[in-house]
Amino acid sequence: MTRTVEVEHEYAYDVVVLGGGPVGENVVDRVRAAGLTAAIVESELLGGECSYWACMPSKALLRPVLARSDARKVAGLRESVYGPLDALEVFAHRDEVVGHWKDDGQVDWLDSIGVRVFRGHGRLHGPRRVEVTGPEGERHVLTARHAVAVCTGTRAVLPDLPGLAGARPWTSREATSSGEVPRRLAVVGGGVVGVEMATAWQALGARVTMLVRGGGLLPRMEPFVGEHVAEALTARGADIRTGVSVSAVVRDGGTGPVTVVLEGGDHVEADEVLFATGRSPRTEDIGLDTVGLEPGSWFDVDDSLRVTGSDWLYAVGDVNHRALLTHQGKYQARIAGAAIAARAQDGKAFDGAGWGPHAATADHAAVPQVVFSDPEAGAVGLSLAEAERAGFRVRAVDLDMRQVAGAGLYAQGYRGHARMVVDLDREVLLGVTFVGPGIGELVHAATVAVVAEVPIARLWHAVPSYPTLSEVWLRLLEAYRG
Repeated sequence: MTRTVEVEHEYAYDVVVLGGGPVGENVVDRVRAAGLTAAIVESELLGGECSYWACMPSKALLRPVLARSDARKVAGLRESVYGPLDALEVFAHRDEVVGHWKDDGQVDWLDSIGVRVFRGHGRLHGPRRVEVTGPEGERHVLTARHAVAVCTGTRAVLPDLPGLAGARPWTSREATSSGEVPRRLAVVGGGVVGVEMATAWQALGARVTMLVRGGGLLPRMEPFVGEHVAEALTARGADIRTGVSVSAVVRDGGTGPVTVVLEGGDHVEADEVLFATGRSPRTEDIGLDTVGLEPGSWFDVDDSLRVTGSDWLYAVGDVNHRALLTHQGKYQARIAGAAIAARAQDGKAFDGAGWGPHAATADHAAVPQVVFSDPEAGAVGLSLAEAERAGFRVRAVDLDMRQVAGAGLYAQGYRGHARMVVDLDREVLLGVTFVGPGIGELVHAATVAVVAEVPIARLWHAVPSYPTLSEVWLRLLEAYRG
């Protein structure tokens, strides 16, 4: 038995970052580029949730699923791709994408830019101080001259249900890292994680049952999106049950089949059950009480990502609950890094004209997202309901994607839908939503139009190439003009 050793070392840096995921990495990259010294604290793998248990492994699982689905809609090719997916080969590629759950490459990169890595659990210990307890019990005390940035992200939430703790449920981590295909998979939740993992595991051979408390899938997007995705999943054999709630989970001895008991007495038998029912901030044990904040809470921040009421503490990425998406977290990290550097140099992060490049304005009304379901779904900005609740005078312009010439070339029997939400007073776009095969690559054009508030009169002169899916823009503008 190894004896725990406690040794205290003290260090000082300009910036200390708690959390070595993509958000924390981008913060230290920006402050180092500005000439500040930086240290990063990580208790697991550098690269974080996205790299090892979320974005990257999930998309590695989904890529062959979507490619096969697209190929089956192409004349002359479909007959060649009706065999099953090779699950072992898919898993091998997934494992390669995540570096076999090793972070050597991230360590080398951080070393190359002069960032000190501290392995262990980091906690705030009063203003500008972070205590790190290492894997052998050693203790380091880090002092930040200018800023501490909390980039600890979120973790999956498991509901308090009888029997759940002993049933070994899957969360997003197990769903993206498993090396075996369950014969039957129950998915609790109809959001992005639930939909993507149902899509992946169904295609890999699992019989999927989705248990959704609400009235449909992907409830944060336009209603037609969930309808398209549910119809496609059902057509491929999924059992989607909406308006149901789980009351208990039973797995005798923690092995064998699992029984998911529903309110009302019905039940579902499965070999694994995935709970995709939300996320909570990883802030319960990072010393928030030592700086007057509530452990386990989300942070309230300004547009430079500085915590309200503080002149040194920043909260970047998922922990501030502004937009729980990796690309938005990295965007925030670039803003926060620039703001920290500016304040370190001249005491402020803005000029007389306003916040300029040091303000995370995209988090308010221009957040893009792609769901890698089959069909894909993507959106940016406000939905029709959100725009109406915000008090805008709006019009929704809808289009069946089959009216686009490129859709018929992309896939025979193409089915999809597009909507743009127009601010009628300014004639600019407030939001755009797509659902259909291959639409993920359309979302950034929509993001530019929404962020830049490009007038519709000017969009007429952004001519889409023929015959591509991008011609949807021409058809939407024609529908708007009537």
